[in-house]
Parts: sequence; structure tokens; C-alpha cells
Amino acid sequence: MWRSSKLHLYVSNLHYNARNMRRTDEPRYDFKPRKRTTQIIYGERQHLRAVLVSIRNFQHESHGLGRETEVLHRMIDARTAELHQINTNFDEQLNQAREADAAPELLARLAQAASEDDWLLLRTIAEHPHTPPGVLARLASHPYAAVRENIARHPHADAATLEKLASDPASDLWLLVSCNAAAPAELRDRLRSRFDPEDKSAGAASGK
Repeated sequence: MWRSSKLHLYVSNLHYNARNMRRTDEPRYDFKPRKRTTQIIYGERQHLRAVLVSIRNFQHESHGLGRETEVLHRMIDARTAELHQINTNFDEQLNQAREADAAPELLARLAQAASEDDWLLLRTIAEHPHTPPGVLARLASHPYAAVRENIARHPHADAATLEKLASDPASDLWLLVSCNAAAPAELRDRLRSRFDPEDKSAGAASGK
């Protein structure tokens, strides 16, 4: 019971931290990406579109907002063009990957053809419940942490892939794997034993 409670608390804290890291109402000055991949460009475009909608609601009250609207349109178009430099069919393929009934074969084709900088599409594929195990295995080494996190909790990830993710010393992916029912029972028990260092020490002292 104690181990279960501690595991639940640890998972809750991890999810709380994840929500805080993904807040969009405050600037992230500590976020310094090395390159402009699709999840960054798409996020900027979404925010710009939201500002555009907000301005339109008050455009009749100020003629100056008309000039800002023109600027926003140009900024949005620029980001759309930037997305299409990475993936000429970005919006269409992202929508396909977001379809609840997307076929495994389609998801596999999208993943195979995706640019290494199309991080948002690959993240979406990695969390889709129909993504085949082979695709998940190939994406398990992707540099985008959110892709690996999705795979660590994915019900179709195979044992070898989950073992690989859990062995990453630079992340807490082992925690997600320990809560994944698709992981072998032996692997889950081994990972959850990390919550009981006292038990491990007691076992060693008693010769067990």
C-alpha cells in the first residue's frame, strides 16, 4: 500500500510539473530551442491567429487595429510558408494523424515520410492509439522528449522499446514505463522497486 501511495504521489507531481511547463499564458524565457521545428512554428501561428480573432472583435472601435490586422495576416502567412518548407502538406497530414479512426498503415506512412524537423506530426503519431509497434520502436530515439514520453505510455509499445526508454539515465521515462500496462510485469516490478530503496537495502543485509 505504501509503495502504491508513493507511486501515485510521484506520478501526480510529474503531471503537475508537466502542466506547469506547458502553460501558455506566461512567456517561457528559459525555453531556448536549437532549431525551429514544426511544433514551435505551429504554436506561434496558433497564438497569432488567436490575437487576430481578439482584434477583430474590437476592430470597429479603432481604425488603428486595421493596420495591426494586416501585420498579423503577414506573420501568419510567413509561418505557414515556414511550415511548408519542412512539410509541403503539413496541415493536411497533421489533420490526418489527428483523426481518431486513422489507420495504422496511414500513420506508418506518415511517420516514414516525415522530416526529422516535423516534430509536431511525429509527436501526434506517437500518441495515436493506432500507431503500430514498429513505428513506435523507430521513434523511440527521437530527440523530442514529448515523442519519447508518448511512446513510454503507449499501449502498443513492445517490451524492447519500453526497456530502452526506461534505461535512459537522463530522463524520468522509467516512471511512465512503470505505469504502462503494456510493459512486462517483470519490468514494471523492477522499475517500481526504485521507490523502495529501504527494502532493497534490507534485502541485501539479510542476504536475500
